[in-house]
Amino acid sequence: MNPATEAPTVHVGLEDIVAAESSICFIDGQTGRLLYRGYDVTELAEKSCFEEVAYLLWYGRLPGKVEFEAFLDSFTGSMELPVETVMILRMFPKSATPMEMLRTSVSSLGHWDPDSGNTRLDACLRKAIRLTERIPQLVTAHQRLRQGQEPIHPVPGKSIAYNFLYTLHGEEPSEEWVKAFDVSLILHADHELNASTFAVRVVAATMSDMYSAVTSAIAALKGPLHGGANEQVMKMLFEIGEPGRAQEWVKNALAHKVRVPGFGHRVYRTEDPRAAILRRYAEQLTRDTEHEWLYHTCREVERAMRENSKVFPNVDLYSGICYHAMNIPMELYTPIFAVSRVVGWTAHILEQWANNRLIRPRARYTGPDGLSYVPIEQR
Repeated sequence: MNPATEAPTVHVGLEDIVAAESSICFIDGQTGRLLYRGYDVTELAEKSCFEEVAYLLWYGRLPGKVEFEAFLDSFTGSMELPVETVMILRMFPKSATPMEMLRTSVSSLGHWDPDSGNTRLDACLRKAIRLTERIPQLVTAHQRLRQGQEPIHPVPGKSIAYNFLYTLHGEEPSEEWVKAFDVSLILHADHELNASTFAVRVVAATMSDMYSAVTSAIAALKGPLHGGANEQVMKMLFEIGEPGRAQEWVKNALAHKVRVPGFGHRVYRTEDPRAAILRRYAEQLTRDTEHEWLYHTCREVERAMRENSKVFPNVDLYSGICYHAMNIPMELYTPIFAVSRVVGWTAHILEQWANNRLIRPRARYTGPDGLSYVPIEQR
C-alpha cells in the first residue's frame, strides 16, 4: 500500500482547520466583528483600557472596581527590569535588531523570576503580569541603548501605554498619544489562532514553561509573513510620496500582481474592524501636523483598492501611521505587537494548561516507498 494514500486531504497552512476550542477570542470574518471573551473590541477600545482588557483575557471576565484597583496595584509593581537583564541588553551588538533582542531577552527573564519553576495558577498569573510589564521596558531600554542613551525608569502607577512612550522618548507623553497607543494595544491584544498564538499553544502543550512558550511566539512573530506588515505599509506610503500618486501606484501594483500591504486577511471577508478604529486615530494624530500627508495618501490608496480590487483593509493599514505620528521608530512596530499580544499569548497558555493535550498533527507522506538499502561501496 502506498503510504501517500493513507492520510486524509492536506489543508496547506492549516487553513480553516479548527485545532482548538477557546473562549478567549472570536472572529466573525463575514461581518467583520472581533470579540474578546464576548465583548466587542470596538466597545472595549472606546470605553476600556489595556490593563482592564488584560484582566478580561486572563480571568475571563471584567473586574469590579475594588478588585481592579487591587489588580492595578500589583500590575504596576514589577515594571523595573532585573539588573541582570539590563546587563544582557548592554551586551547586544549594535547590529542586533529589536526583535532579535526581544527573543533573547524574554527567554532570559525566566532566570530572574521568583516564580520560574512554580506551575500553580496564581504563580502563572504573576508571570503573565511580569511579562506584560517588562516586554515594553525591554523594547524601550534597548532602543535607547542603541542610540547611546541610558534606559529610563518607568513611572509607578502609570499605564503600560504611558510608560512605553515615556521611557522611549524621555518626556511626558500627551493624553492624546497615551489614549491612541492604549487603543492600539487593546486592538492587538489577541486574534485567535494566528501563527504566534498557535506556536505558543504548541509549546505550552508540551508542558514547557511560560517563558519558553512566549519566546516561541516572539520567534514566530519575527517572521515577515506574520509581523512587520505595518512597516511595509509605511514604506509603501513613503514610496508613493503624495496623495495624488496613490491611484497610479495601486493600479500598477495590481497590474503586476504585487501585494499591496495593509490589505487582505486570511480570516476577514470584509474590513477588519480594527482598521476602522485606527483610521480615526490616524486622522486625529496627524491633523495639522507634518505627517498629515501620510493619512491622506493612505486614504487615497484605500479608495484605489476599493475601486480596483475586492480586498479590504486590515489592522496594519493605519497602525504604522499612528506610531509614526508619535515619533516611534519604524523598527519598533513589530516589537510593539509583542508588547500587546503577550496578554493574549499568556491567556492562551493558561487556557491550554487548563485542559491540556499534546498538539501532534500528522503529515501526508509524499516520498518514495519500498526502497532497499544499498551498501555505500555499491552506490
